[in-house]
Amino acid sequence: MFSLILWPLLATFILHDAQAASAAQWRDRSIYQVLIDRYALPNGSDPMLCKPSEQTWCGGTWNTLRENLDYIQDAGFTAVWISPVQQNWQGERTPYGDAYHGYWIQDSTQLNEKFGTSDDLLTLSKEIHQRDMYLMVDVVVNDVMALSTSPDYSIYMFKDASYYHTYCPVDYSNTTSEQICWLGDTNVTLPDLDTTNPTVISQYGSWISELVQTYSIDGLRIDAAKHVDADFWPTFCGSEGASGVFCMGEVFGGLDVEDAAEWQGPLDSVLNYPMYSALTQAFQIPGSLNITALTDTLSQSKKLYKDTTVLGNFLENQDLPRWAANSVDVQTLYNAMAFNFMSDGIPIVYYGQEQYFSGAGDPLNREPLWPSNYTTTDAYKFIQTLNQFRNYLVNSTATTSAPWTTAETQVLTASQYGVAIMKGDVITVLTNVGSPAQNNTHIAVATPYDRNTALTNIITCEQWVVGSQGYIDVEYTLGGQAVILHPSTILAANKSPVCAGLVQTSQGIDDVSTSSSNAAFSVVRNKFTFTLWADSIVVAAVLSMALGWRWS
Repeated sequence: MFSLILWPLLATFILHDAQAASAAQWRDRSIYQVLIDRYALPNGSDPMLCKPSEQTWCGGTWNTLRENLDYIQDAGFTAVWISPVQQNWQGERTPYGDAYHGYWIQDSTQLNEKFGTSDDLLTLSKEIHQRDMYLMVDVVVNDVMALSTSPDYSIYMFKDASYYHTYCPVDYSNTTSEQICWLGDTNVTLPDLDTTNPTVISQYGSWISELVQTYSIDGLRIDAAKHVDADFWPTFCGSEGASGVFCMGEVFGGLDVEDAAEWQGPLDSVLNYPMYSALTQAFQIPGSLNITALTDTLSQSKKLYKDTTVLGNFLENQDLPRWAANSVDVQTLYNAMAFNFMSDGIPIVYYGQEQYFSGAGDPLNREPLWPSNYTTTDAYKFIQTLNQFRNYLVNSTATTSAPWTTAETQVLTASQYGVAIMKGDVITVLTNVGSPAQNNTHIAVATPYDRNTALTNIITCEQWVVGSQGYIDVEYTLGGQAVILHPSTILAANKSPVCAGLVQTSQGIDDVSTSSSNAAFSVVRNKFTFTLWADSIVVAAVLSMALGWRWS
């Protein structure tokens, strides 16, 4: 029925078992989100022609993404989320530019030829899976796109007006209106499908089943999920739905956890907009620096979500201003990113975040990536470390509470300056003080660890020791850097790739004076500082420059 399906090619291209990855398997992944048109250019293209403000096609394709997967994999990501693959608007240019983003659907039974052919998408999927990564595809089922409130329905997958709701503008204060009225405006309308119609349910089910099977799709990101009747999603998503795959829905909103949480159930997961809003309030400079917003959202999340460990954690996406557009201090980005990787949920990074992109909003937040030359910036290296450590935790069996991803995040302490959380046996201490040195600011954290327990800060590879009554004290004399602590004995015993070769076996506080002749230890406010002497300092300096570590 569907022309995007090329059955003779299946045996050749589908090497990855189409058995869908479960929510439990997705829980262990980290996701890099890509706008196909803006990620990489074909050879010979003019890199200077892409101007986000002009809202035009720039030339990225499935092939150019495939040719540049090393950049994503080297950062440690284990899944790629790509733009919708459905055919987009084929008519005249709209008042808001071209459909380069992929969300203006015309005929879902056809592929978006701007991004490539069926063979190209098959080859991309094959390459992603050969790298042991998952493929997540963005999907739009709520609506199609038109230039009037009386469109010609014959061009769409559903070709009769009876399959659509009658035009009305959305009243966002009314749930029924959100689900039956049309998004967009009268310049670019988004005719709303009636997803209670049995024919719509059946044909969408057949379409998504074949799409997933053909291209070995592991999961779906659902656009505008809350604008669709909730009863539709169990027929479409999850192990019992037509797609058979994990679905993460967009439930756009603010701090209201209850509004977002009601959609986890019909859907496996949702993008965690309440936590995003809390992170902006807690960390962005200038801003309210309201840590309470973060701790309150954590508390509400535990009560209201069915499973916080599969929520989508993010700081940016194609609908929001870049973090750097609203926060002038880079340490706020690092602290917020550390939270997303070290707390409950699946971390998601929107392409360009690692390059400090600063587009304020649509369309300026959809910059081309290629002017960055795919540089391994400090942010890229920071993400690399977070991914490397998280992947180690996912795969390690020698933690005190395995598996790590299912452990529930606990708040150890919170103050106006920051928060300390613990997930499994990892303690993460975050602050909103920013980059300047803070000589009189510190966070005292009561840990469950015994006195003299050695911990490693995986960001800097510094050694710490737990003080009396289980306390550690985090100072900010060098600025507000995130601190992520893990028992040193576990890292050493399991040959962790993070801080490899620099993690020392746990040493009691009373034993530091008897340390070997080529090393010296000092304890400052319960911080275990490791300094290398003689020719070893050269090794440390080289490693520091190569890996971006800071030694104290």
